[in-house]
Amino acid sequence: MTEKKTGVLIGGSGLIGGTIVNYYKTQHPETVDIRAPSSKKLSIREEKDIRQYLAEVNPDFVINASMANLGSSGQLAYEVNYLGPVNLARAAAVLQIPYIHMSSAATLPAGTNIREEDTLPLGPELNNYAKSKLMAEKTIQLMAEKEGLDYSCVRLAIVYGAHDHKIQGFHRLLFSIADESMPVLFTKKETLHSYSNARKLPYFIHHMLENRAEFSSKTYHFVDTNPVDLANLILTIKSYLHQSSPREIYVPYWLAKIGKNSIVVLLRLLRKFGLKATLPPELMFLDSFYRPQTLSSEKLQNSSFIDPLPEESIYTRLPDLVTYYLTRWSHQNLIATHKETPKMDKTVEEAFRNDPQSLVDSLHTKGIAPFTTIKK
Repeated sequence: MTEKKTGVLIGGSGLIGGTIVNYYKTQHPETVDIRAPSSKKLSIREEKDIRQYLAEVNPDFVINASMANLGSSGQLAYEVNYLGPVNLARAAAVLQIPYIHMSSAATLPAGTNIREEDTLPLGPELNNYAKSKLMAEKTIQLMAEKEGLDYSCVRLAIVYGAHDHKIQGFHRLLFSIADESMPVLFTKKETLHSYSNARKLPYFIHHMLENRAEFSSKTYHFVDTNPVDLANLILTIKSYLHQSSPREIYVPYWLAKIGKNSIVVLLRLLRKFGLKATLPPELMFLDSFYRPQTLSSEKLQNSSFIDPLPEESIYTRLPDLVTYYLTRWSHQNLIATHKETPKMDKTVEEAFRNDPQSLVDSLHTKGIAPFTTIKK
């Protein structure tokens, strides 16, 4: 009889993490005990929490699916998207267990058929989310080369799936159309993007964990084979909802940019009057509405992984997703919650903004060796 394994997943409350937890609890309950500690038990921002929890549980693998909100400050993005994942990797290295790290297409440039190695250069011009995700990728890769870390990195594009508690990404697009707050198309014709099916992802993670020799120290783009035309997707959702908007009028980029800049100016004025307001996260990625980004899936297709749902795509899932989210939103009072911005370390904040490479070099100098205080 196969011995039951224990896995620890960070970020279980999100769409990706929740889908992975549900997969293991329903598909492999006899062989895998998946733990998804709350932030009260394990805060990814606290090195002490990571050391203590993993030492106590002594897992057979760790999966990191956590992420700071897209509009987070530099300090929060640095701690949640960079330091936390690196500390998880340090713990996994000393425990000599596989570490699966979930990353993002935000670390990649615009373009078509982008390969795994075609990452953006690390620099101050990147937004907080992309910068911190790219920093994590760099350090984790270095740990594999220098410290023997057994890791796999999975880059996701625009994720779609049910049971997402946050309204962002694809679900923000769906919400905007359902709420009739998108009068026209803020994109241009034939702007293609890659999409990632959350329901398929756990099968790939399970396969990677069962075949470490093939997948160790490698990065894969987990995306659907066929990219999606943004305008076509919007109009398809519109037809499902039987709505008159958005109208098939394409707003040119220069005009959309003026609108975004006007909102930025307005928010600055509001702050002077003591009103706290931030730019909607989606507007941070306005450029991507007008520029294609399609990720190559060749490496994934050439691996031993077999797609469990080959015919499934964003279009085949749309009827179920529309029904699920419209039902959910109709039963909810959508109230914007507010959390106090964490106190920032000005030195880190400034370095993260202007010279992210210095933070990477600083941490490497301090040490990224496996933790010595964790024992099996």
